[in-house]
Amino acid sequence: MSIKLKLSLCISLVVAVVLTLNISIYYFTTMDRLITSAKQQSQAISEQIGSALEATSSARNNMEESLGRMLRMAAVSARKQLPADIDQITNEELRRLSRELNVNEITLWRRSGSDIIAEKSSDPAELNMSSTTWGYWHTAFNQLLDNREVTIPQGQKLKDFWSGPYNFASSNPDKIVKWGYYYDGTTNYMINPYISVEPLIAFTDRFKKETIPKLTKGYPGVLEINGFDPEFFGKDPILRVKKGRLVYNLDVRAVLFGNNHYANPAPEEDLRSIQNAAVSHQIQTQTATIEGRQVTKYFIPIAGESKPYVFSIVLDQKTIVQPLYDQLFIQTLISFFLLVITMFGSYFISGVLIRSLSKIVNKVNEISSGSFGTKIELKNTRDELGQLAARVNSMSDNLQLYMNRLQNSAEELRSTKEYLESFINHTSDAIHVSDLQGNITRANKAFWQIYGWSFEELKGQPLPGQLDSMREEEQDLIRRIFQGETVTGYETARMIKSGGHVDVSLTISPIRNEQEEIVAIATISRNITDRKQTEEMILRSEKLSVVGQLAAGVAHEVRNPLTTLRGFVQLQKTKGTVSQSHLNIMLAELDRINFIVSEFLVLAKPQVISIQTFNLRKLLNDLVMLLDGQANLDKIQINLPSEGQPVLVTGEPNQLKQVFVNLLKNAMEAMPGGGTIAMEIEQHIEGKVIVRVTDEGTGISKEDLQHIGEPFFTRKDTGTGLGLMICQQIISHHKGSLNVYSELGKGTTVEVALPGAAAEKNRSE
Repeated sequence: MSIKLKLSLCISLVVAVVLTLNISIYYFTTMDRLITSAKQQSQAISEQIGSALEATSSARNNMEESLGRMLRMAAVSARKQLPADIDQITNEELRRLSRELNVNEITLWRRSGSDIIAEKSSDPAELNMSSTTWGYWHTAFNQLLDNREVTIPQGQKLKDFWSGPYNFASSNPDKIVKWGYYYDGTTNYMINPYISVEPLIAFTDRFKKETIPKLTKGYPGVLEINGFDPEFFGKDPILRVKKGRLVYNLDVRAVLFGNNHYANPAPEEDLRSIQNAAVSHQIQTQTATIEGRQVTKYFIPIAGESKPYVFSIVLDQKTIVQPLYDQLFIQTLISFFLLVITMFGSYFISGVLIRSLSKIVNKVNEISSGSFGTKIELKNTRDELGQLAARVNSMSDNLQLYMNRLQNSAEELRSTKEYLESFINHTSDAIHVSDLQGNITRANKAFWQIYGWSFEELKGQPLPGQLDSMREEEQDLIRRIFQGETVTGYETARMIKSGGHVDVSLTISPIRNEQEEIVAIATISRNITDRKQTEEMILRSEKLSVVGQLAAGVAHEVRNPLTTLRGFVQLQKTKGTVSQSHLNIMLAELDRINFIVSEFLVLAKPQVISIQTFNLRKLLNDLVMLLDGQANLDKIQINLPSEGQPVLVTGEPNQLKQVFVNLLKNAMEAMPGGGTIAMEIEQHIEGKVIVRVTDEGTGISKEDLQHIGEPFFTRKDTGTGLGLMICQQIISHHKGSLNVYSELGKGTTVEVALPGAAAEKNRSE
């Protein structure tokens, strides 16, 4: 695809994205505005309907109260004309009296046991009716007949009178009437006049049929308006069955007005929305598909004078968003034409811009083919293409210069490569390169001379015939390389092709790529078998020399007491008897010989040790307590902090006890006039445990410090010089170290470093 077409498509794509974003932003902002407007309109309609409903309810309540007062007046007038005993009254008399008092009917109720029964009535259908199942009506009857105040919240209460809310007549479900109940305590019956409330019903229906349509006029998309009573919505409104028909209580109506034609298919959703609106006093919204329409239902709480109501306004979403879809269609059509115009315009403009670029491309093609002589000629050199042409011309000149330099560098590199290859192939050290999996990818001639395998035999394979311990050692060295460590002059052994092994010194280096990632491992192997053999010969000669020194030392130390013994034996031979003092001296000299030989055996013969983990602080505390008596006699004080965290080490407690006893005795002998021995225990950050023993003695000269630890070197009159040497050997077996620091006249410090228990465990793992 040409740059001209690409540029045209890119410009068109940018314009398409901008137009799409514009349409999307318009859609979301307008949709949000329409939804907000619909919500506000619904709330305005609800407020208007609420105001109208309150006015209608107030007028209806006034009418109902007037009817209640009229019924009481009729009941009072009837009482004045009727006897006190119900048995003296006839139904004909009640029919006449109802016509005179201008009420529909009059019924007389009398208590019969726990029931209250209509015994006399101008309406035959009312006769013998029972009120037991009438709920709060029956309760109100009992309270009137007991001359108590009626506590029922429903209805109207006057003196000796109670009027329940109008409702369907139990005797005739086709009638909706309002009843009044009067009892002044002078009769054995309760007077019950009632009157039809058809005018009141007509007044309420006028609100539903005329007022609501007027209020919703001018609001398109309103499908339905309903009024709900949250107290009764969702409850069963059926009170009783009379003459095979269901009779409803009008005072427990869930739907105040509206037919709730667009009820949610899931009734619990409507119930939840109505209850949430009534409790939170906030508009609740539902979106559902009902009767094949996508509708939005707003449940709006209205605070009435007597109780709260919830109005439901059902809007047709299609009516709400149709103007938006029409406008979007127009904008999409306009955007399409703008995009077509942009494509053709950008294609033409790209052609104009690409002419200069074509010349530059031709020049670059010439440069790629190795021709650097021609120049690009452009009339306008001030724009970016002119600057690009100038840069290409400059690049052509520089490439010509760099090409000459590269040819010279290539010749130098070739010569260097030949030199390096000659060096690698003619060096006596084996050099091989392996990948990260350990497979050999390159090797020189010396590799074959040392290991016995040629590169062709091992190409793509690891070094064969090696023991598992050798492979683990090699993997450990590779891990050290990856951790950034250096491996230089690492001495080890490797198997060779003939089945034997060769001692080598390894230098391992990483090979990295441009991203500084390790991609291969280079190993230089130097054959050190001859050197190892030479070192072993030197070591043997040094051992023989040490043995000779030990033998000379032992001979020297033993010769002195032997000389004494020989003299006393010769003396005994000449005199024939030996005195008791001479025998004591001879026994002392024999003990001295035995002591020297025992010390020498301890040094020469390895001891069986039992390794365990123990608290070094406790061991030192026990030693201080053991030596404290002798120290007090010599006026010496041993200071060791007895409190602190346990200091755990791994080793043989008896051998370490021998070491510290020897060190403390040496310190005590260095202070014949008394003094203080300071002991410190330090837990080093590297896992080591360091114990320091510092005395205030005469100290040791620099010349004597150089010979500390040598066999039979001592400045004591009765010493052998083997004690400190044995201490060093014990500490060495425990993988520790013993150092002596001293100056004449300033005392001596002996520092013992032992691996801690955790460090020793890690080292063994």
